[in-house]
Amino acid sequence: MCIVTRDVLPEEQLVRFVRSPDGRATPDLARRLPGRGVWVTCKRSKIEHAATKGLFARGFGEATIMDPALPDLVARLLRERARASLSFARKAGEALQGFTKVDEALRKGPIGIILHAKEAAVDGCRKIDRLAQPKTFITTLPQADLDLAFGRENVVHVCVAEGGLCQKLHLDLTRLSAYDTD
Repeated sequence: MCIVTRDVLPEEQLVRFVRSPDGRATPDLARRLPGRGVWVTCKRSKIEHAATKGLFARGFGEATIMDPALPDLVARLLRERARASLSFARKAGEALQGFTKVDEALRKGPIGIILHAKEAAVDGCRKIDRLAQPKTFITTLPQADLDLAFGRENVVHVCVAEGGLCQKLHLDLTRLSAYDTD
């Protein structure tokens, strides 16, 4: 249950926080840190609200130190998590980059995710998106994130084959895109 809205939501739509030994609210995106956790809807505005209204202290039942940059930290961690998932998919051979490779992969079989750099040309994106299946998840990331995930420069178009890593990446990208939108 979200400590801000009091809505009961699936864990995928929430961010878990734990209280560190030094008394700080710490984001636990993997939901694996020990201790009692409190949950906040995965939206920047909800985390800001929880921080400014002292809801973390109430949720933990004791004084909690709030870092003013907590919403930015969560955004950075969400972006790093999505980038790491994409990197794992690349290392497993399930992610391809480059207009030609993405175009060929779309013509051969089902693709789960298509990523475009935010800086990509509209015409190139439209040509690739036209080949996508209706259930394909299409989104954008900054080119710097795609470059880091692939360990090279100028990565503009990426596709990820359907499978377990695709599902994990889809979850991470969905959480990232939902975080800054209200």
